[in-house]
Amino acid sequence: MLTTKPLHSWDVTCREAVAIQQVLREKLILCDDEIPAPVRWIAGADISYSRGDDRFFGVVVMLSYPSMEITEMSSFSDRVSFPYVPGLLSFREGPVLLKAFEKLKQRPNIVLFDGQGIAHPRGIGLASHMGLFLDLPTIGCAKTKLVGRYGEVGAERNSFTDLYHKDSVVGAVVRTKSRVKPVFVSQGHRISLKRAIEIVLACCKGYRLPEPVRQAHLAVNKLRAEASSRD
Repeated sequence: MLTTKPLHSWDVTCREAVAIQQVLREKLILCDDEIPAPVRWIAGADISYSRGDDRFFGVVVMLSYPSMEITEMSSFSDRVSFPYVPGLLSFREGPVLLKAFEKLKQRPNIVLFDGQGIAHPRGIGLASHMGLFLDLPTIGCAKTKLVGRYGEVGAERNSFTDLYHKDSVVGAVVRTKSRVKPVFVSQGHRISLKRAIEIVLACCKGYRLPEPVRQAHLAVNKLRAEASSRD
């Protein structure tokens, strides 16, 4: 089973959460660090819950790389009490996701999250926060922008442009499918932006979202729907 680092308590106030983010941000490694060659296993993680419901579902899907065949899946559900506060979503979603990761038999080489890495107001979104707990290379691949500005992105697949926040590059806006809305890719932990973009594009198989994130999204929504039908 995959073990995680106990970096801090999850039973914190919003003010304490911000202070934790500021400390952890300094621990991020934003270059390629111990990424195996070749990469063989990539995981995707996602969370699902109904608006107004405190029951959260987390799923992690493991895929072989580069074939993108699913080899393992784990899940966990729990009640969540941390409030919805923009910029602090990892404190709301992180504990459930980590429990799902701890059930994996195979350790992934890289993990993709449906969320932000360092493209975040304090430079530490879900992908970065989870990367530190997992001690793994992680990538944020979000459907929408949280912070930053960017220029025009080419209409064809593989086109991308830098995402800037406070005069620093915090990610890239990447066209994963021709003439379809781009995704927002940012480093989570232990990976360079160049490598993160390459991995996201290599994991796309005709859809806007890379397969690890897409399969995790499908699986977690199915899990939540099945649980709701039993209630």
